[in-house]
Amino acid sequence: MELFNQLSNLVTEHLGPSGPILLVGLLGILMILITLPVMLRREADPLDKLKTANRQAMQTSKTEKLRTPSSKDKLEKYSTFLEPQNAEEYSAVKLKLMQAGYKSRNAVRFYHFFQFALGIIGLILGGGYLLLKMSEGDVTTQNMLLMVLGPGVVGYMTPKYWVTRRQATRQENITNGFPDALDLMLVCVEAGQSLDQSIIRVSRELKSGFPELAEEFEIVAHEMKAGKDKASVLRDLSERAGVQDISSFVTVLIQSQQFGTSIADALRVYASEMRDKRVMRAEEAANKLPTKMTLATMMLTVPPLLLILIGPSIYNIAQNLGG
Repeated sequence: MELFNQLSNLVTEHLGPSGPILLVGLLGILMILITLPVMLRREADPLDKLKTANRQAMQTSKTEKLRTPSSKDKLEKYSTFLEPQNAEEYSAVKLKLMQAGYKSRNAVRFYHFFQFALGIIGLILGGGYLLLKMSEGDVTTQNMLLMVLGPGVVGYMTPKYWVTRRQATRQENITNGFPDALDLMLVCVEAGQSLDQSIIRVSRELKSGFPELAEEFEIVAHEMKAGKDKASVLRDLSERAGVQDISSFVTVLIQSQQFGTSIADALRVYASEMRDKRVMRAEEAANKLPTKMTLATMMLTVPPLLLILIGPSIYNIAQNLGG
């Protein structure tokens, strides 16, 4: 007991009143960093391998097929740690990455790996910064938590923020280029080309202006060439894009194919609606500009105006008082 008191007094003397708490926290982080490599490198239980093999043999869903291991993938042995084991959660993350433009088979694995790696790096940097601040003076417990956990949380959330921004930007680019794609497709269909040929031509023409939309149409063209059902290909396009306009367009094409109506007529009506919708979006953005510029206008014009109008009077009053 006396030894414990001596150690506690020594830690308090060097690290301040909150030294014991800080020491316990740093020891906890150190134990986590030491334990993780051991847990990741541990050999799998033969019973677990047998269960996994049986489950993979019984499941034939699309999600499980995409998770087939590759001999070149160095993160395969960490898949149970880096990937969600729930099929719904895995599908949701994969769909989000796909809509952001990351269509790799191991995109989910790399996404969680970067989250974990950046979180650990943030914790290490926060711990180093905390030690530097403690050498300069006392630090409160609240500041300790902010200095250590803050960078870790920021590092962990950075990949999620990046993917969300990429997803929003990509969907916006697809939405902006879709009316032009419909016009080109309508011209191709009315010129006598089939829907498959028109999609190939549109993907080739849009590659320079709207590469995201051109990439999606190229995937559609390759899947149709491979013999995949056209309705399934179009539904996959709607799912990958995540844009309401393309979802409605896919519904129109599928219904036109099922009921035997003219694809050219359906494209003509829908292309006209998309042009009107683009004009409405432009008008909406233009109507928002005055509201957005009000605050900036007041901040940039009112202070100089007040300075010009009131400045001379204040200067004269100051001169008279001083005289």
